[in-house]
Amino acid sequence: MDMDHEACYRAVVTRDPRFDGKIFGGVKTTGIYCRPICPARTPKRENMTFYPSAAAAQEAGFRPCLRCRPETSPDLGSWRGTSNTVSRALGLIEAGALDAGDVEALAERLGVGERQLRRLFKQHLGASPVAVAQTRRVLLAKQLIHETRLPMSEVALAAGFGSVRRFNETFQQLFDRPPAALRRSGSREGAAGEGGAVTLKLGYRAPYDWESMTRFLALRAIPGVETVSARRYARTLKVGGEQGVVIVEPGDGDFLKATIRFARLSALPTVIARVRRVFDLTADPEAIAAHLMEDPALAPLVAARPGLRAAGAWDGFELAVRAVLGQQITVVAARGLAGRMTAAYGEPLGAGVAAVEGLTHLFPTPERLASADIAALGMPRSRARTLTALAEAAVRDPALFAPRRSLEEAVARLRDLPGIGEWTAQYIAMRELREPDAFPHGDIGLMRAMADPQGRRPTPGELLARAERWRPWRAYAALHLWAADTAGAAKPSREKGHAAEAA
Repeated sequence: MDMDHEACYRAVVTRDPRFDGKIFGGVKTTGIYCRPICPARTPKRENMTFYPSAAAAQEAGFRPCLRCRPETSPDLGSWRGTSNTVSRALGLIEAGALDAGDVEALAERLGVGERQLRRLFKQHLGASPVAVAQTRRVLLAKQLIHETRLPMSEVALAAGFGSVRRFNETFQQLFDRPPAALRRSGSREGAAGEGGAVTLKLGYRAPYDWESMTRFLALRAIPGVETVSARRYARTLKVGGEQGVVIVEPGDGDFLKATIRFARLSALPTVIARVRRVFDLTADPEAIAAHLMEDPALAPLVAARPGLRAAGAWDGFELAVRAVLGQQITVVAARGLAGRMTAAYGEPLGAGVAAVEGLTHLFPTPERLASADIAALGMPRSRARTLTALAEAAVRDPALFAPRRSLEEAVARLRDLPGIGEWTAQYIAMRELREPDAFPHGDIGLMRAMADPQGRRPTPGELLARAERWRPWRAYAALHLWAADTAGAAKPSREKGHAAEAA
């Protein structure tokens, strides 16, 4: 990637926070790479070289700074550059795609050749896919060393290292010291807290509209699975056959505080990836806002909510079921149905899982719903048959809700599923596949929000044409329009093409 040396150096000299997470500076005389906001004395211009990602700096032979801690910088990698393929690949890598597979398998999942994927990574991130995965592992381990009292053996396991020996060798090679030496002197080691609890700070690029995020999640929270308050979100999860709980709260800086309670710490990378996805921590709100504000109709909406994020999903199947339940009924009614379904067919939390008030079950699995009498919950039999068929499809294909090579391909694949129309496919693409350009143009709430002064709403086709200027951030435009659409937001709608969950 071509990076302007003078512009990057000015960012370092001024410690400009706008570049945090976007550039990393390697210092030739020390062999260390830093964030542009590093408090250390600014190196000479000729002694610095710049990289577009931490992985690129690390692959070039630099080691992370112990003062500015690159592992805590906003993770903007999946929003950098123009390659959607790289964005999707980064999401899969963070979810563990290279832990059990190789680059060839990753490329195949994305519908490209291995050589092409490597070339795209070099072009947009300056590092190979393997280097990105390795850097994530090292930086997570470093964060655990700094922010927890976990023994080094547990840090190695939680960060995804195959063995303690490999963990020790990597840190010795990278930092010229054993991992334990990075922990502040006097810090005593101790096992994870209740239920294997580990608390970490997950950074983001400010601003962040926490109130809008929790309002969105609270409206859709499934009883027994999720609880939401003004200052806390909590839910149940199952990773690798183990039950657990995650609690997310706003921090006192540009970070969220995630408390993860799993008996097996090996679940930690997967859960962290899901927290980042659900709370949209990789977004660059300034870049998104600048683009959307070019449209006079969106400008005041964006200015009113500058840190609005697109909430992700914890699980594709859960989201698809929830979306189908929400078709043609209110959000509140759909939430009640989801709660009854969970109570009837969800897995109760075991005695070994740390109790959190209001959390009682895991959401039902596809296997369980495929054999359940869903119609007994009090819904039309046609919708129950749709949900059963959807569950059966998810059982046959565990990668049913995995990213595809393009948004268009993903939507087409989703529309082949029982009960999934254009709106629901776009909604799943927004929240589960993290497609920033997904746009449910048939949504009545969006058309209502874009009505002219005389009250005339655009047709779905007209709205889709208008949204062309919002690319590649149409999903965020939809969120701003939904947030602005307060009229009738809680009312049911039976207009064709509308699912009330969007309101």
